Amino acid sequence: MSKNIKHDFVEKRVGWLAIFATIAISIGGIVEITPLMFQKQTNEPVVGLEPYSALELEGRDIYIREGCNNCHSQMIRPFRSETERYGHYSLAGEHVWEHPFLWGSKRTGPDLARVGGRYSDEWHYVHLMDPRDVVPESNMPGFPWLAENKLDGELTAKKMEVFRGFGVPYTDEDIAGAKAAVVGKTEMEALIAYLQSLGTGLKQQAN
Repeated sequence: MSKNIKHDFVEKRVGWLAIFATIAISIGGIVEITPLMFQKQTNEPVVGLEPYSALELEGRDIYIREGCNNCHSQMIRPFRSETERYGHYSLAGEHVWEHPFLWGSKRTGPDLARVGGRYSDEWHYVHLMDPRDVVPESNMPGFPWLAENKLDGELTAKKMEVFRGFGVPYTDEDIAGAKAAVVGKTEMEALIAYLQSLGTGLKQQAN
């Protein structure tokens, strides 16, 4: 096209506007995303990061199923107001084995990226049964059925195999023992195990 063509040629033609807008967005996306694919800090796990255990992996699925990620983010921004409340800002290397990412953006409840080890298992149990028993002003619903529902572990090994296909370093022994590690456990135990794992990779690096 001639360089003398004016903007109104595009602005008055929806088809051309859509084409050029798509081209502009694509170029911008490529420029921003491509370098990240080759940076060490975005592709390699932080020192000390361990794959989720079978029980933690089941807990993560329960966390997603119950919609916990709709109200709780898992990404601490590098701002003083964030780090003073939640801890060290999130690093890409903490999430290289997350599929899907659970960073989120909406915080009806607090960020959970560093909640692992902050409270006891008993605290989490009471909180999940009825949040107002420990946080009177909480508007979070209770999840008492999790204490009754039992895991059968039928799909746990398969889940680990899928994650291994994404690069998570599960061993054959991990997969072979997955069902036995979770069968008979309650969903409450699994969810608490998952919550207690959050942010611990970076804590081990710091130590």
